[in-house]
Amino acid sequence: MRTARILGSHPGMTRRSFQRLSEDARRNDLLEATLAVIADCGINAASARRIAERAGVSAGLIRHYFASKEEMLHAAYAHLIGQLISTAAEQADLGGTDADARLAGFVEANLSAPNLSDFKLSLWATFIGMIRSDAAYAAIHRDGYREFLEMLQVMIAPVRVAHDLPATPTDCRRLAIALNGLIDGLWLEGSLEHGLYDPRELAAIGLRAAEDILRLPEETLLRHRAGQ
Repeated sequence: MRTARILGSHPGMTRRSFQRLSEDARRNDLLEATLAVIADCGINAASARRIAERAGVSAGLIRHYFASKEEMLHAAYAHLIGQLISTAAEQADLGGTDADARLAGFVEANLSAPNLSDFKLSLWATFIGMIRSDAAYAAIHRDGYREFLEMLQVMIAPVRVAHDLPATPTDCRRLAIALNGLIDGLWLEGSLEHGLYDPRELAAIGLRAAEDILRLPEETLLRHRAGQ
């Protein structure tokens, strides 16, 4: 899912700012409690009192970090997006300098727990419903989407080069958009938990489909699947 911004000056949060802000354990706990209350009670019922009770703190501590309920809810959405992106990026980093392994790790992490989660899907759907009516939510969503695309584009380029395929910025951006669509669709499917198939199949399906999108030889990405 850009330019890093510190919450407070702008509601958007990138992977970098998420990592920096998550060092504040109390603030992090408040945002986790906010997400839990939203998931249990709905966004309209996410009051400072309920969130404070869930976090085991006083309502005054919430006011120390957030000037208003709206600011806290915006920060919670940014926190959720930051979590999703950071988890996938950290898995990609395990691939070291191997371009294929980095991209495979990123795709697989998005299609596996903890990112693959009915809890996170329900939260995402709640916040998505706010985008049309609230410019701050729209900005957070746009920043997250932009960062995700840019990360994919950066990872796709060396993979294409390594396999003697065109890797112009235009090529890689178009492929990043297509791959993002694949990841989003499978993430939604797996997180719904409708029982039609084993969601553990999705990572392998996603990696194989990514090979097709990128015109890579079979097993280029799939052979890097965790545990293989």
